Amino acid sequence: MRWDNLRLIDPPGRERMTVPLFEQGAVVRRFDTPEFRGITFYEVRARSIINRVPEASRVPFRWTINPYRGCSHACHYCISGDTPILMADGRTKPIAQVRVGDAIYGTVRQGAYRRYVRTEVLAHWQTLKPAYRITLEDGTELIASGDHRFLSDRGWKYVTGREQGPERRPFLTINNKLMGMGKFARAPQHDVDYRRGYLCGMIRGDGHLGSYTYSRTGRVHGAVHRFRLALVDLEAIRRTSAYLMEIDVATSEFLFQRAVAGRKEVNAIRTQKRSGVAAITEAIRWPDPASDQWCKGFLAGIFDAEGSCNGILRISNTNAVIIDQIATCLERLGFSFVLERFEHERPIACVRLLGGLREHLRFFHTVDPAITRKRTIEGRALKGNRQPQLLRPEHAHLSRHGLRRGLQLSDRREGERRRAPAEGAGREVLGR
Repeated sequence: MRWDNLRLIDPPGRERMTVPLFEQGAVVRRFDTPEFRGITFYEVRARSIINRVPEASRVPFRWTINPYRGCSHACHYCISGDTPILMADGRTKPIAQVRVGDAIYGTVRQGAYRRYVRTEVLAHWQTLKPAYRITLEDGTELIASGDHRFLSDRGWKYVTGREQGPERRPFLTINNKLMGMGKFARAPQHDVDYRRGYLCGMIRGDGHLGSYTYSRTGRVHGAVHRFRLALVDLEAIRRTSAYLMEIDVATSEFLFQRAVAGRKEVNAIRTQKRSGVAAITEAIRWPDPASDQWCKGFLAGIFDAEGSCNGILRISNTNAVIIDQIATCLERLGFSFVLERFEHERPIACVRLLGGLREHLRFFHTVDPAITRKRTIEGRALKGNRQPQLLRPEHAHLSRHGLRRGLQLSDRREGERRRAPAEGAGREVLGR
């Protein structure tokens, strides 16, 4: 139950009794039906079951009939409204902006590990209650209610509790490690440098761009200008098209290949204007020097074009200049990686990111690739991370009167909200 302010027995020192939520003569009922197992029902006499709908509501009626008091979720997990939540598309969103029906990442135990799974938000509320600040070793500060539970290396633990007495329950100490990603990396600004970097990575990685001259019957000149980008994922196609429009290059979208014989449908964009091809050629020139934003955009574009992440994050290419640029950008942003070379008919090089899931997620959040399916972490195992730094949580001094929001997740799964700092950057070369 969440109605602590309606307890029948008030704490000592209070001058008057609080009106109880249920009268002492209420009939208590419990059911073995799976849907209601573990829920206590109090049958009470109500003065009215008709409720007025607030004027601000968008529903088309002004009155409701509700024979129930309370909620079967019985949630009391609350955190600050600006706490980032890992959404199912691999991006983050403040919990205050999450809505019922949104897909987020939660966890479920499978064998010896908890693994990330996609789950749906079933309820969302805001409330006012005392807040606590939990500080982690990497400097991350989490603000939550005392009843909020975090997944530690020793199971679920409340923010506050006691070792003895009526408030006895498992609670966080500095001997615990929190499970999950740690602090999330900040998403990049999609400014001019980022957009040009993305176009450079995407078009150099998977586009066709060129101007040719040859004799053609019935034509005064044989100049041909072509740009084409064909991909399975429309997200990257649409982002590239939008970024090209920013430099006044209009493209047309068309079906490049139908889905046949187990192959996915491929869509493409193109332009055959001389001015458009010239503008694209200028936009994808190597910058000297490259800014951080350009590096983030370039890594996002080349990952969308040539990258993959199925437990191992790799970006492959046959062009040594592109591989060297990938390595330089990763070093600049603090990532560790290995260069692998494979000798085939066409020698290919591969950049493999080190650091496991934590660094994969930092890469996704730092550079923001467009293709959602490549950002999935579903099924990946949850690992231990950083320890809380404080002996006990301290009261937080919040603006906006300590506004809190919470989530009720299907199957009682809760999303991860933390990540740890990156390891030192470096490169290593392996040959095969």
